[in-house]
Amino acid sequence: MEIIKKYFADFTETQWNQLSALKDLYVEWNEKINVISRKDMDNFYEHHVLHSLAITTQFEFSPGMQVMDLGTGGGFPAIPLAIFFPDTEFHLVDSINKKLKVASEVAAAINLQNISTRHCRAEEIKNRKFDVVVSRAVAPLKDLLRWSKPLLKKGSNPGGLICLKGGDLALEISESNCKPAVWEIEKIFEEAFFKEKYLLHVRV
Repeated sequence: MEIIKKYFADFTETQWNQLSALKDLYVEWNEKINVISRKDMDNFYEHHVLHSLAITTQFEFSPGMQVMDLGTGGGFPAIPLAIFFPDTEFHLVDSINKKLKVASEVAAAINLQNISTRHCRAEEIKNRKFDVVVSRAVAPLKDLLRWSKPLLKKGSNPGGLICLKGGDLALEISESNCKPAVWEIEKIFEEAFFKEKYLLHVRV
């Protein structure tokens, strides 16, 4: 938790309590359903929570906004974002139901009431539109865009696709035929883990 406090100071007591409960809950659930690499658990707050919260350093989600987490896995980045933006609605989507179960159970345990989940692929969603789609290291940018575009409302702010990615993105961006805004996370958070990790935003 100290690494969160290093960069964020203005959480409410409720938010701090929710954040501080996350590691023990994920350790417990990870014993039953593996959603996080066990070697990663020692750096849980840095590698998963702080990484997810990088989105909050550049974007503000308004009360009532509808945000979809595409390929959420065990709930990242959505659960840290839902704690940060308690008045924004987060819809967690994944094709692996047992991972969604972990996200749902963790959210219930910390009384996080602004999330819902759906076990499906993004392209199966036909009846909803979202202000924003977020995603963390799920698929190439061109695929994320293809899945996201039909689900996004026009004219929302910030709107579009916001994703966390790593490595050399030159080819991936070229193949996506778009020009995302790109932030180097190592310029936001100084820890070595964030070297060659990026935050991308594509308006659609």
